Amino acid sequence: MLQLKNIFLLLSLFLFSAQFYGQQKKKDFRKIMHSTSIYEIDGYLRIAHPDDPKRAILKPRLVEMLYEYIKYAHPADPKIPEFQEKIALLRKKPSTRISYAEMTEIIKQKQIAKYKEDLRMGNFGSVQGGAAKQNSGAASFTGSESLATLDAKEQEEFTTLMASSPKEHKDKTVKILNSLFDNDPNSKESIVMIENKSDCDMIVRIVGAGDANYSVPVAAHSDNSIVVLKGDYLFTSKLCGAQYAAQKSVKQAIMVSLSMPTK
Repeated sequence: MLQLKNIFLLLSLFLFSAQFYGQQKKKDFRKIMHSTSIYEIDGYLRIAHPDDPKRAILKPRLVEMLYEYIKYAHPADPKIPEFQEKIALLRKKPSTRISYAEMTEIIKQKQIAKYKEDLRMGNFGSVQGGAAKQNSGAASFTGSESLATLDAKEQEEFTTLMASSPKEHKDKTVKILNSLFDNDPNSKESIVMIENKSDCDMIVRIVGAGDANYSVPVAAHSDNSIVVLKGDYLFTSKLCGAQYAAQKSVKQAIMVSLSMPTK
């Protein structure tokens, strides 16, 4: 009986602790009307009900705060473009929260601008850009805990894949631009962008049915894009000694972002 009582007390303590922890994690906006934090007000507007009367006060206050920050910020401040984009969104919408489709379009336009500039400047060294982000999904990392670069064979393949001629880079850039401008839902091709946030070079292998197989070299802290046939693919790579594998359906422009594997 005493043992059951102890178990009950422990269970009650656990439930109380879990509830208290959950309440602590939940953002407290009770004093939001007195807030002077750009990110706090922005966060509130993102989740507030469309008919919340506080919006009428907080939205113009946030716009004013953003303008004020930009006015006195250093020209090289990286927050300036972020805050300018927030102002642009707030002028058109109740908050800076945007849908997946809107985010896709914003990144698509930035990617188009980047590739247009590459063509204008003849910058065909490393193909970079943006695409709609896709979560890693059922992805997994396994392997050595120590960081490692590519082995000799893979390093040779990586170097070969990266050493494309200026004409090949230009042709690839034109192909990607054509794909970006192609809004036909019946198009058979789409763009895959690989973002490498790790300290190691890697080769991402995209394996589909039949001859739909691609190898994409991506340098450390860089990205690379490729136009592939739409379909289902197995993405694999060795990143800093760890094996990456994930199944993805490519039906529109996507971005796969890989970071340092956790130990």
